[in-house]
Amino acid sequence: MLDNLWAGFAAFADPTYLTLAVAGVVLGTLVGVLPGIGPIGAMSVLLGMTTQLGPAGSLILFAGIYFGSTYGGSTTSILLNVPGEASSVVTALDGHEMTKRGRSGPALTIAAVSSFVAGTVAIFGLMMFAPWLSGVAVKLGPPEYAALCLAGLLLLAALSSGSTAKAVVMICAGLAIGTVGIDPAGGDLRFTFGSDALAEGFSFIALVMGVFGIAEALTLAGRRWRPEPVRAPKLRELLPSRQESRDAAPAALRGSATGFLLGLVPGPAAVLSTFASYVTERKISKRPEKFGAGAVQGVAGPEAANNAAAGAAFIPLLVLGIPFAPTMALVLAALLLNGVVPGPTFVDDQPELFWTVIAAMYIANFMLLVLNLPMVGLLTRLLAIPPQALMPFVIGLCIVGVYAEGNSMFDVVVMLIAGLLGFLLRRSGFSMAPFVLAVVLQPTLEGSLRQTLAYSDGDPGYLLGRPVAMVILALVVVAVALSTRRALRARKEQRLAARREANDAPGP
Repeated sequence: MLDNLWAGFAAFADPTYLTLAVAGVVLGTLVGVLPGIGPIGAMSVLLGMTTQLGPAGSLILFAGIYFGSTYGGSTTSILLNVPGEASSVVTALDGHEMTKRGRSGPALTIAAVSSFVAGTVAIFGLMMFAPWLSGVAVKLGPPEYAALCLAGLLLLAALSSGSTAKAVVMICAGLAIGTVGIDPAGGDLRFTFGSDALAEGFSFIALVMGVFGIAEALTLAGRRWRPEPVRAPKLRELLPSRQESRDAAPAALRGSATGFLLGLVPGPAAVLSTFASYVTERKISKRPEKFGAGAVQGVAGPEAANNAAAGAAFIPLLVLGIPFAPTMALVLAALLLNGVVPGPTFVDDQPELFWTVIAAMYIANFMLLVLNLPMVGLLTRLLAIPPQALMPFVIGLCIVGVYAEGNSMFDVVVMLIAGLLGFLLRRSGFSMAPFVLAVVLQPTLEGSLRQTLAYSDGDPGYLLGRPVAMVILALVVVAVALSTRRALRARKEQRLAARREANDAPGP
């Protein structure tokens, strides 16, 4: 293992890989700092370039963006109480309170060091467990893969922060879009309506750039913006006190473990892990009243959790070939565009690529620690740039990227229509993440279901002899039931609150 890891680091003697690693972490930090863009938007815009970068270069660039965005989101949360990413919302609770007390420097340092520790733990876990899990995954059959795909989609719908019903609608829309084109079993054309351009289905790059890139540009264009005054801490103000360091260290380790475990679960793991870590730290603290008033554990734990979840998310993608998050769906698309199909044999078939990516993650994690703290002043000054000023550049990149990928104006039209629909659906409360994940998983889900039905001759009792598939489906049923119960309880509480307000209202 050490020899393989050393070979992965040796690949960075190629200056191209090192340049891509630096570009990835810097770009990821920028999109994490600037509210609204995010890693999904950045990856979707760059997806068309991945065929020129190759599989290793694409993974290095996207891993750097993914890790960098989780780092960068904490900066605006702490300094401005404006989370750059959804996974940084919890950090703002205590991080901004520390800023109000003049402790923004230690808060930023604790967030950066906790993220570095968690990233290192997650990469080590990926390095240790991925080869072992590959051996387990080889024994899985079509029923297990069908169950995993269903688990990923249903858990994403159940655990989403918005409406579960709307998430299910977007999943169905994604599965329907994925069926357009040639039937992989019979070779017949499906839902093309006589159009030759649809014979190969909709371009995934066009769809993703539309629902994330174009839709994000339209959303930001209509948003009112005003610069927030902020003072960046000086370098000498970054060091935390000895007591703050003692309080933060165990919280960072606990957050790393929590984030790594939740990163293996389908759904918005990075967001869920931050809330789980915050709740855990508050429950075990001897002074829970400090949380929400500037507790360093409330910064260290969640920041460690979201970075550990980001690293762990690569395990199901590389080992099973199944993305459990929208960002991983884009990483999968980059690999598929380069002719690389991740799965149970990926580690054995592509050892050089796997270990080069592991080395890239270590390098990116270290770069982020070294670069982020000295760059705090520059990053805060970037917040004075109106996001609307960047949108024409983003739209231009999307159009060029989609056209260059397929040399087709039809794909450009698809992207623009998808962007307009994505913008309208967002305004109506629909999330695009379930849609994209459904489009990616549709071929695997359809193929696995067909093989399962062929093996079982249509007998549902066949699944009873597949304990792994049954366990996966049972866990999904439990998760969906708990989510439904939570939603019903929240609705009941809202009705009771509205009734109390009506009773307390003064009469005419």
